[in-house]
Amino acid sequence: MKYVLFVCTHNAGRSQMAEAFFERHAPADIRAESAGQEPAARVWPEVIEAMAEVGIDLSARRPKRLTIEMQLHADWAITLACGAQCPFVPTTVEDWDVPDPAGKSLAQVRAIRDGLEQRVKELIEQRGDAIRADRSAHQLRLERLLPDLAKEFEGRHSEAEIRACADAILTGYDDAPVRSFVMSLAHRRSRECLAQAQCDALASA
Repeated sequence: MKYVLFVCTHNAGRSQMAEAFFERHAPADIRAESAGQEPAARVWPEVIEAMAEVGIDLSARRPKRLTIEMQLHADWAITLACGAQCPFVPTTVEDWDVPDPAGKSLAQVRAIRDGLEQRVKELIEQRGDAIRADRSAHQLRLERLLPDLAKEFEGRHSEAEIRACADAILTGYDDAPVRSFVMSLAHRRSRECLAQAQCDALASA
């Protein structure tokens, strides 16, 4: 499973619409989520109304704060014209110049909505294979795991063995539907495996 992360400042308009259109049009092996650095209290009412017109109900959705876990597990990221206010997302990143719908008329929000849907379709059609092939998020998670493991198991395993173990265990979580604790679980399982006389993950690598 691969994940595309849509990021805007408040996660109350553009990124919510993009996530919803991605869910509608994307294949089952690529999922989407959205977040913002400064999440609003709710999705903008004009956005809810405009999306309802095309059969998508955002009324129950709530803006989410961008977390380190989201960034570590995003295989592709789209920032939505939030400039310096948007946080750095450490994976393959595109920036889409899309106006903020906050405070705009319904007619203006409809135009933003339609433009976003077209861009989401193009992303899926033109870069779906690249998203599937990109391993930058996996490599980033691996690099986060290695320093503590290397320090703990120095002299007991080579750097190559430690990397191979962590890599194998992380790969087992690539399709995890709930990813909030993946790094903690992968670290614990890597430690347990490396502490054995023979690491199971190394044996199967």
